[in-house]
Amino acid sequence: MLPPAVTRTHNGAWKHRRVALVAMLLAALGVASGHVRAGETFTNPLLPSGPDPWVAQHGGTYYYTNTLGNRIALWKTRDMGRLAQAPVTVVWRAPASGPGSASVWAAELHFLDGKWYLYFTAADKAHDDDAHRHLYVLENASPDPTTGHWISRGALKTGYNGIDGTVFQLRGKLYFVYSAYVGDHSDLVIAPMSNPWTLAAPQVDIAHPTYAWEMQGGRKILEGPEFLKGPTGKLFLSYSASACWSDHYALGLLSAAADADPLDPASWHKSPQPVFAESPANGVYAPGHNGFFKSPDGKQTWIIYHANSGPGWKCGPRRSPRMQQVHWRADGTPDFGVPVKAGVPLAVPSGQTAKP
Repeated sequence: MLPPAVTRTHNGAWKHRRVALVAMLLAALGVASGHVRAGETFTNPLLPSGPDPWVAQHGGTYYYTNTLGNRIALWKTRDMGRLAQAPVTVVWRAPASGPGSASVWAAELHFLDGKWYLYFTAADKAHDDDAHRHLYVLENASPDPTTGHWISRGALKTGYNGIDGTVFQLRGKLYFVYSAYVGDHSDLVIAPMSNPWTLAAPQVDIAHPTYAWEMQGGRKILEGPEFLKGPTGKLFLSYSASACWSDHYALGLLSAAADADPLDPASWHKSPQPVFAESPANGVYAPGHNGFFKSPDGKQTWIIYHANSGPGWKCGPRRSPRMQQVHWRADGTPDFGVPVKAGVPLAVPSGQTAKP
C-alpha cells in the first residue's frame, strides 16, 4: 500500500516519487549507495571459541586477542560486530622450551608512551604449574601492532607468581594489577610502574576472596582484573571470581572514589554480590575474564567477556567471546545487566561506520 503522499498523477512523477520513497526506506534500513551499512545488529558469540578475550582500540581501529595457548594473534577490525570476518595475524609464538614456553594465557595489548606492549601469562614447558607461572611483556614500536617486530622485555618482577596482568593510566601515572598466588588463594595485587616493563614499589595486595561466590569450584580465586573509569570519575576494577571450571564463575567489582589513591587497600570497596553472573534462562554459564572498550563515537561503554553456552563445559575451548553494552546508573556506577542469550540481535556500538 502506498502512503497518501504518493499519487498516480503522471507516469514520470510517479516514478520519481517511487524512487524517492525507496531511497528513504533504504536509508532508514541503513543502506546507502548500494552498500549495506556494516552491521546494524550483531549476535553473540562473536567467535566459536575465544577464552580470555581482550580489545584495544587506537585510531578508530580495534585490535582483539584471546588465549591460544602457544602463540599470540591479533584480529584487526573497525567493526567489533564483524569480528569473525576480521583478518588475523600471529604476532608472536612461544619458544620451544624454557620460561614462557607453555600455557600462554590472557594476553592484553596496550599502547603506552608511543609504543605497543603485549602483557601475557606463561609457564615453563618443563614445569607447567602455578609455581612456574609468570607475567611477561613484549614491545613493538610499529604504529600498527600487526606489523613490525616484537621484542621481549622479559618477565615482570612481581612479588608473587601470578597470572592475568593488566595496565592502566591514572593522573599521569602507570599502574599494573595482576592475580597473585598467595597461599591457597589468589589475590589482586597492584604496583606502580616506572616504565611499561618495570614494576616499582610498593606492590600492594588490595583484595582477596571473602565471599562464598568467590570460592566456587573448590578454589578461592580472584583473577582477570580490569580497570574502568566511570563518567563521574569513580574508579573501578572488575575481576573474575571462583574457579573458571565452575558454572558459577562470575564478575565482582572493586570501586574507589575519583581522587582515591589506588595503592591504598582502604580505597577499594568490594561489591557484596557478583555484578555479572551466569544466566541459565539465557543459556549463558561461567561469564568472566572481561575487558572494556568504547563505541566508535566514544559515547558508549562495552564489555567483552567469555562464557559457555552449556552447563559443565568448564575451562575448555568452547568458551566463546561475547560483548554487550554497559549502562551507567545515576550514582556513577556501572550496570552490566544480564548476559544476553546467544543469537539475539543486538544494536551495534554507536557511531559504527560502513568501514570493514
